[in-house]
Amino acid sequence: MVPKEPTGAERMRALALQLPHQLRDGFRAGLESVATIPADASSVALFGMGGSAIAGDLAATLTDPETELSLRVIRSPELPRSLHRGGHALIASYSGNTWETLHAYDEAGRRGIPRVVLTSGGALAERAAEDDVPCVVVPAGGPPRAWVGFVLGGVLGLLDPAFPESNEDRIGQAVEILEKRIAGYASRRGPPSRWAAQLKGREPAIYTETGFAGLARRWKTQLEENAKRGASFDVVPELFHNAVVGWDAISAAAAAQHAVVQLEWSEAPATTAARFGYLARLLGDRKVTAIRVPLSAPDRLVALVTGVSLGDFFSLAVAEQAHVDPYPVDAITRMKTSLERTADRAVPRATAPAPRAGARASRP
Repeated sequence: MVPKEPTGAERMRALALQLPHQLRDGFRAGLESVATIPADASSVALFGMGGSAIAGDLAATLTDPETELSLRVIRSPELPRSLHRGGHALIASYSGNTWETLHAYDEAGRRGIPRVVLTSGGALAERAAEDDVPCVVVPAGGPPRAWVGFVLGGVLGLLDPAFPESNEDRIGQAVEILEKRIAGYASRRGPPSRWAAQLKGREPAIYTETGFAGLARRWKTQLEENAKRGASFDVVPELFHNAVVGWDAISAAAAAQHAVVQLEWSEAPATTAARFGYLARLLGDRKVTAIRVPLSAPDRLVALVTGVSLGDFFSLAVAEQAHVDPYPVDAITRMKTSLERTADRAVPRATAPAPRAGARASRP
């Protein structure tokens, strides 16, 4: 008998279950790379789009409070003028064929900025090999968003010297904890499925504290790609200076169409916890569905990776309950096909433009 092909939902669930192993393997690959970023590096820019960029946002959850390194994520083919040879560029493209990322790779090379590539292959891997640029190889198979664990681990491995102590043991502990919890997250009776049932057809807004902004973005994009559901994200305390006005004035009809998911770290300052409590009371008074998700872990890394896993299975449960196939992203495929017919296909290797006569030399 010919084995039955797994459904899109089954494939995505199987990939989501690999998160702890991806994190461990990615960290090892980054740590063992010849391109490990030096301990005295002051700034690193990660260039990428979509599922390849989010690992940078997640890594900043640790680098911002624990290191002196400035890590910024740039979702654009254009390099900021402020990025120069004193910084380092991480170029992340799962497929290796994202034109925005290829453009950034070339521009960083022209400026003499040290580069490291994270990819599973494609034109980016070829260019890195030609230019003798170090490459952390991401395993192939599945959509880019399903390999966030490996890319996050790889980024943390590359940046390990920036931390006061190596994160190697810490990664191992996080993997061990996640391995124990992930089956419960994946269960159709687990918390993510219960939260998905509360969401029903409402449009979700994902809220968390500033330090976990990357995690809130991940929940948003997973809902968009897996569940094919519009979503938004915001952070505390900023949302109390704008978004709270909208919630305070919301009509009963509009309230029935929205839900708020609050990602609340157990170790957050008392002021942050008080703000989340105030928000929950306000939403309750306005009859807006509020789903409070506890990130219960004393270690920021454990809270982060368990939060990623909870969000992945939440989005898959939302898709399943709405009878949506989480695997394909046809809208992105159509967009890429359409743009291939335009001048945006200019992916060939860019060359430095000749200086105009009398023009002032650019700074390195």
